[in-house]
Amino acid sequence: MSKLVVLQPTKQPPISLLSSSLSHFNGTKLCQIQYKRKVYQPKGALHVAASSTKKILIMGGTRFIGVFLSRLLVKEGHQVTLFTRGKAPVTQQLPGESDSDYAEFKSKILHLKGDRMDFDFVKSSLYAEAYDVVYDINGREAAEVEPILDALPNLEQFIYCSSAGVYLKSDMLPHCEIDAVDPKSRHKGKLNTESLLESRDVNWTSVRPVYIYGPLNYNPVEEWFFHRLKAGRPIPIPNSGVQITQLGHVKDLATAFIAVLGNEKASKQVFNISGEKYVTFDGLAKACAKAGGFPEPEIVHYNPKEFDFGKKKAFPFRDQHFFASVEKAKHVLGWKPEFGLVEGLTDSYNLDFGRGTFRKEADFSTDDMILGKSFVLQS
Repeated sequence: MSKLVVLQPTKQPPISLLSSSLSHFNGTKLCQIQYKRKVYQPKGALHVAASSTKKILIMGGTRFIGVFLSRLLVKEGHQVTLFTRGKAPVTQQLPGESDSDYAEFKSKILHLKGDRMDFDFVKSSLYAEAYDVVYDINGREAAEVEPILDALPNLEQFIYCSSAGVYLKSDMLPHCEIDAVDPKSRHKGKLNTESLLESRDVNWTSVRPVYIYGPLNYNPVEEWFFHRLKAGRPIPIPNSGVQITQLGHVKDLATAFIAVLGNEKASKQVFNISGEKYVTFDGLAKACAKAGGFPEPEIVHYNPKEFDFGKKKAFPFRDQHFFASVEKAKHVLGWKPEFGLVEGLTDSYNLDFGRGTFRKEADFSTDDMILGKSFVLQS
């Protein structure tokens, strides 16, 4: 039997992690924004005094981002309410979290049960509570946000979780906040929400993450690699594997959400949030292996055009270069990610997959199609 080999052998570059200080790619492009000229000190958003305690509503908050954000807000002394449909437990103890810390958090978190698509309920319930700040973590369409704004005429700040997926595909990277956006992107609902916020008399901030990873991640980002590494399988990666992407740890995203709270420099501003390093697809596979203590993986490249995967997704990332500058957040907010990529993946593995917990069962059906063709061609 012949050994599995690469379908499209390519010479790999010696470096797979690239610094986000890179100012151009496939062309010359600088993020020409004045914030680069002066380093601002963050206002007191990260250390909130008792007098600035806020009544905060989080739309969502029980799955991933909100789980970490709500803990930081409670620790800062805010009154935090989660708006959910009540289908999942309102709180859950995090891996590594002490019983006492969890009990204290659980005793302080509040819950408002409802469906955000029931606009009449949203208006009446929010109006009665008169929240100071809203974090919208799970909003996808502008129509879902408008009732919130209508219900809270004295809202101090609306903080929105958007996506870097709104940017128009470009040959010149990294994406900066002033870049052109794509009204036809699959994230157009988030783009429309940003437009709504701009049109309303409200103090808003929009955060655009790239790929988010970390413990409890419900998207198959690092988990996709961990499943294959644990099973000792080759990792199929489309095309050359040198496509460059970017990941940001959920805990770093949570601290960015804290950094914009009550910060006048964040008023009516958009911020890209992610890690400081860019990484190739091949480099990401190797980083996941290192994080989980696995041997360096065998990587098999393939041409996606040669396969019909149906509705199944053979690879968890868009097959293109996709990364964004986080310089604006660093300089304007004074925010800086705590986690390097391997360190962050290690945190995710140790607190989640490495404990035997994950969101989706392994599905190697598309892998088998790719690897089977590789074997036939090389036999």
